[in-house]
Amino acid sequence: MLAAAVLALQSSPLRAQVIWFAQPAQGEKGSGGGVTYINQALPIGNGRIGALVCGGTDQELLRLNEDSLWTGDLNPSGNYGTMGAYQALGDMKITLAGQGSITDYRRELDLGSATVLVTYQADGVAYHRQYFASRPAGLIIGRFTADKPGGYTGAIELDDSHGGNVVAAGNRITMTGTLPNGLIYEGQLMLLRQGGTMNTVNGRIEFKGCDALTLMFAAGTNYAMRADSGYRGGAPGMMVGRTLDNVMRFSYGTLLIRHQADYLHFYNRVALDLGPSTPAQRALPTDQRRILAAKQPDPELEAILFDYGRYLLISCSRPGGLPANLQGMWNDSNDPPWSSDYHTNINVEMCYWPAEVVNLPECATPLLDLVSSQLPSWRDATRASSDLKTPSGDLSRRGWAIRTSHNIFGGMGWNWDKTANAWYALHFWEHYAFSGDKVYLANVAYPLMKEVCQFWEDHLKALPDGRLVVPDGWSPEHGPHEDGVTYNQEIVWDLFNNYAQASNILGVDKEYRDKIASMRDKLAAPRVGSWGQLLEWLAEKKNDGVLDTPNDHHRHTSHLFAVYPGRQITLQGAPALAAAAHVSLVARGNTGDVREWSYAWRAALYARLGDAEAAHSQLMHFFGATTPNLFGYHPPMQIDGDFGITAAIAEMLVQSQDGAIDLLPALPAEWPNGSVYGLRARGGFVVNVIWKKGALDSAMISSDMGGAVPVRYRGKTVTVTLAPKAAQTLSTEFSQ
Repeated sequence: MLAAAVLALQSSPLRAQVIWFAQPAQGEKGSGGGVTYINQALPIGNGRIGALVCGGTDQELLRLNEDSLWTGDLNPSGNYGTMGAYQALGDMKITLAGQGSITDYRRELDLGSATVLVTYQADGVAYHRQYFASRPAGLIIGRFTADKPGGYTGAIELDDSHGGNVVAAGNRITMTGTLPNGLIYEGQLMLLRQGGTMNTVNGRIEFKGCDALTLMFAAGTNYAMRADSGYRGGAPGMMVGRTLDNVMRFSYGTLLIRHQADYLHFYNRVALDLGPSTPAQRALPTDQRRILAAKQPDPELEAILFDYGRYLLISCSRPGGLPANLQGMWNDSNDPPWSSDYHTNINVEMCYWPAEVVNLPECATPLLDLVSSQLPSWRDATRASSDLKTPSGDLSRRGWAIRTSHNIFGGMGWNWDKTANAWYALHFWEHYAFSGDKVYLANVAYPLMKEVCQFWEDHLKALPDGRLVVPDGWSPEHGPHEDGVTYNQEIVWDLFNNYAQASNILGVDKEYRDKIASMRDKLAAPRVGSWGQLLEWLAEKKNDGVLDTPNDHHRHTSHLFAVYPGRQITLQGAPALAAAAHVSLVARGNTGDVREWSYAWRAALYARLGDAEAAHSQLMHFFGATTPNLFGYHPPMQIDGDFGITAAIAEMLVQSQDGAIDLLPALPAEWPNGSVYGLRARGGFVVNVIWKKGALDSAMISSDMGGAVPVRYRGKTVTVTLAPKAAQTLSTEFSQ
């Protein structure tokens, strides 16, 4: 039933899942001084390698990525400038000769098939290009065709962004090199032709009079996600070459079918309909349409934005690979902003907010795996740091902490973000909470959570009144470093609460569970300030002209962690604190220092607080803070907002943070009719919802595991009890 409903919705002619443009991507000056195409090009990826497709006519450009191409090392100094950075791999350049005057140009990313298409007319000839990044084949693949024989004459080459060795022989071009940290990389391009001729000249392949071209690109490094091997494995050359050799068994059509079957296995789990946009809105290319969407609701484009976040996560975060970084995987600079790193005070966490709720749990595993792989190095750095002494003055003995930034080699940079260890632990817990997989909880999540609890058992400081506080904390990236900062307190509360629940579920460590639960209850709790706000610090900054005033419009809302993604403050469980959080959120405003990811977080916060119109307003503001290709624009570009806004839309429709499933908790008037299929709720449930005229029409709750769960809508609660692999439809149960 779910699969049929999703497919019917995905194939609706009114629901074109396309981001499109009437011109090729143009280069812009990047933050590192070079030329960047990241704001306009279209991203493709298979979770390990990716490309930005520019869609030029006489010269096509694909900017290439491999997710483990990083400089840097263990960086024991913790200096941000020596931590290293994620690198661009290089460029694929295809020069096309003699195509004449261009008309009817269109460049599009089809989210429903994970393909980029470039089409145009030139002197009466229709040209067509199709690109995709295949997970089954391990390749980036492109196909050039025309409706006239002999339409392709030109050359193809690889430009190694690190000055490595580039050699062309036969129908292949190979580039190889070694970064200063000893990381070995290799990329290979294979070109197949139909008709015409082809030969190699000066490191490139020239072709003449070809009817069609098929290009295939593979790449790899000798990175291994293991501390015990120094984060190095075998040389990549054999793997890269074998990947191209293996593909010769398949036709282009078969490669495309296999790619789409793999992608749709993930993408078709969820489908969203927010109602129709106008014909005038549909007619606009995306770069123009998104500007108007910031001023006038555009439900179909809002649904496309939701789907875009899912597409990007599937494309850049797959099991066995590395997690999404600040640019996803599509960084096209070797001096990228913020090193294109993993920022632990909101950014990497936001990248994974949608993973569980939009039914992409496999896409969360790269983050969990990377964290697990870094622990030996992080433990060593933690125990060696004089910045992380316990209240008694001793160096850390148990657990681990992390700085605000880290790489993939165990190295970290910038300030210690002490409670980021507990925030990372939340992702391990959520991976269990949505699935109910007790084997995973026992073997993976629980040991990690317990170790982080032990760190905080050693590091919390007791105030004279007995309350426990995180010493010398910070409310990123805002205000002073001091004891008992609300952000830190809330994150540790969530850690302790989740750990106690995990211990109960597994029936282990009762004595330690009771100790941690007791410490949880002694943590200095969030409080309400003089103007009704949720305090950001332990004591109100009454004499400060910037902090703790209604005029503080900082981009971060760190002290509202307990509302989202945490669960300490809920409308049902802590209404007074929820009201104070709303006051703080309104005061932060939408101007000044606010960034695209700020709008995404605020949309999720408003959704948790039941303010549907404010949540939708943040969604519209987000459109005004994107690049033409809908990437988040800080500026410069960063990708976390794209994932955060997808999660926020899901929170507007289904919530499950407090032990019940809430249906349509923040449905705005702008979406009077619609449906969502396939969202997940904690406890192993899947939820489908249909609404009409702004009210619930029906909902279906299903579960592979079975179980009982309260389901709420507009103040009424119904308990649903399911057998394994069963479903129940609700409709009249919520009639008033």
